[in-house]
Amino acid sequence: MKLEKLSVKEFLSRARSGDIDVEDFTEHVLDNTKSIQKKYSPFITIVDKIQHPKKKGKLFGLPISVKDNICTKGIQTTAGSRVLEGYIPPFSATSVENAIEEGSVIIGKTAMDEFGFGTFSVNCAYGVPKNPLDSERSCGGSSGGASCITSDADFPHVALAESTGGSISCPAAFTGTVGLTPTYGLVSRWGLVDYANSLDKIGCIGKEVYDVALSLSIIAGNDPKDSTSLNVPKQDYTKFLKKDIRGMKIGVPKEYFGYVDDKIVKVVWDAIKKLEDLGATYKEVSLPHTKYALPSYYIIAVSEASTNLAKYAGMRYGLQQELKGNFDEYFSSVRSNGFGEEAKRRIILGTFARMAGYRDAYYLKALKVRTKMIDDFKKAFKQFDVLAAPTMPVVAPRFDEIEKLSPIENYMMDILTVAPNLAGIPMVSVPAGKVNGLPVGLHLMGDHLQEGRILQVASAFEKAG
Repeated sequence: MKLEKLSVKEFLSRARSGDIDVEDFTEHVLDNTKSIQKKYSPFITIVDKIQHPKKKGKLFGLPISVKDNICTKGIQTTAGSRVLEGYIPPFSATSVENAIEEGSVIIGKTAMDEFGFGTFSVNCAYGVPKNPLDSERSCGGSSGGASCITSDADFPHVALAESTGGSISCPAAFTGTVGLTPTYGLVSRWGLVDYANSLDKIGCIGKEVYDVALSLSIIAGNDPKDSTSLNVPKQDYTKFLKKDIRGMKIGVPKEYFGYVDDKIVKVVWDAIKKLEDLGATYKEVSLPHTKYALPSYYIIAVSEASTNLAKYAGMRYGLQQELKGNFDEYFSSVRSNGFGEEAKRRIILGTFARMAGYRDAYYLKALKVRTKMIDDFKKAFKQFDVLAAPTMPVVAPRFDEIEKLSPIENYMMDILTVAPNLAGIPMVSVPAGKVNGLPVGLHLMGDHLQEGRILQVASAFEKAG
């Protein structure tokens, strides 16, 4: 059967009606996936054989990819690190189970920066995914493989991804896809390989707003296995896509434009004016603690990461070596060989921030700053339905440009996405236009549990063209 460029919505309708032979279709998808892998390397693992759905659920026959830090039963899960090479989980994450229960089929595990440590997916131990729009450029990180396959696939597909400081929004912006990061706790984290427990969120990347809205409807929900899971009723987020945005109030954070390329600023302002043409109103707003977002985020994130990564010591799972020397020597040897340079840097930074004498000066102070930023957002959402800003300060950079960046310059790339991630609010990046032929993302942010509202605005903008 010839692969057709069907939308997710069209495919699901035809699959459930029997118009498409799902088994035949998914076999062709697997062949196509292997071809894309040769060109752009979006996967760490491609499944040998697709497990076909047993019932006609809401995602019947839909091919999905899963970021490689989300556990999949029987499929290698490495989190992009050599320290977990060969680890095959005996269970699937709740989000994956939910998707499979509704009939989706897993095609593979997507490439990512090791444990999520990066903005460009160049810190992956298994190869670097390339941007399908220009293979000399990054497709973003840390969910780079997820955005890569979503951007290039000519078959209906949704990627399950994960964000700690912008790892869904960034790659979506760089590849011209739609990236949805939900409220912290709305989607269960059970089965996620942790980076920073208080920041990690499982979300999704799709070609269209409908794709991510439908996916969130499936993967969201309370999970007793996850103590941070919110006890809120499930809902159908696609219903918000039918509403217009007349009368909506949009806040434009002025601090979010000071770090951004002028050409991107113009594209984003044109997008905001388009929302005004659709009946919304906008006004600038100040989020005064934005300037503290980056240091606060990195102190909290690396502190939690250094704790989480302590378990990778060559004893229970992951990389193991011949037992030599005392336990300090053995653990150090395993971790030196198993972790990449950026992982080691963040472990050291996090361990330092948690040390006696520094915990109060760094970690606890960063938590207080985080509370201030949440207050900033809460005050803004008393006035506005949605906040709109650029997703990233630059378009997708070339790999030779990335090589010249210092670690601090790398971290600065997250300047627009870490604050909403720290606050745990939902956000969606939608394609807003192009600069020099490369996509620019419009970042729409909402109050906690207001996914429907940001999707409503995103959908109206998408339909306006």
